[in-house]
Amino acid sequence: MLTFEQKQEIIESFPGLTRKEVSMKRVNYHYEDSLYDKTIVVQHLHPNGNGFVYVAGVPGYETDNRGLANIREASEAELRKAITDSIHLLSEEEAEEQQVEETWVNEEGIELKLLEEEGFWNVYHGLNLEESFGDYAEAVTYMKEERFTQVERS
Repeated sequence: MLTFEQKQEIIESFPGLTRKEVSMKRVNYHYEDSLYDKTIVVQHLHPNGNGFVYVAGVPGYETDNRGLANIREASEAELRKAITDSIHLLSEEEAEEQQVEETWVNEEGIELKLLEEEGFWNVYHGLNLEESFGDYAEAVTYMKEERFTQVERS
């Protein structure tokens, strides 16, 4: 686990983020060039290493109802990716949503597709619908419980 100081160093390497002290020794980092009212990229970074990054709606993150992903156990690469995704999210005009499609595979080579369709996360084996979930986190939990791993996108 990265220390508080290591996380700060990584976060502060991103130009355009402004540090703001908050209560209980926590720190927020704002993206002042945000196109939206939302400007916080990193919220409540605490000396114990806990903190959150705003990645609402970005596939691949388990978030709370505010769109925040916990970064307590994040590696340097994971933290950098989350911050990059957050800045991108706050600096892009809303575009027509693209359908999300992920490929997952198990040790036996069986391949499943995870697709976001009309607000649901559907798992397909070929053309057959295997399962359907109300949110991404539920779908990922299912895939992991069934011993599938996500195929990295190139």
